[in-house]
Amino acid sequence: MDLKPGSRWKSAVCTAEFVVVRPPSAPGELACGGHPVVAHAATPPPGLSPSPDASAGSQAGKRYGDAETGLEVLCAKAGVGSPSLSARPLTIRDAKKLPSSD
Repeated sequence: MDLKPGSRWKSAVCTAEFVVVRPPSAPGELACGGHPVVAHAATPPPGLSPSPDASAGSQAGKRYGDAETGLEVLCAKAGVGSPSLSARPLTIRDAKKLPSSD
């Protein structure tokens, strides 16, 4: 799985879609709902359903990251599956504070 910046991926088990903002420093498998994601143009395999331990959901417009590898993805479309990298759940990144203007 080549997680290049700007590459688009979608969940194989729900409606979630992701865009890679920052690639990981080490190879890993991006997954959603407990199953590997597929390229945006690909057809997901039939008959899959979200894993109960990976169904916390993903929120559109939120950035998710992995502290260990530096991976950062933007959720472009919400879904019931939660994103992970190599079986580690991704966490929602906080918004960066803008400097105050005086």
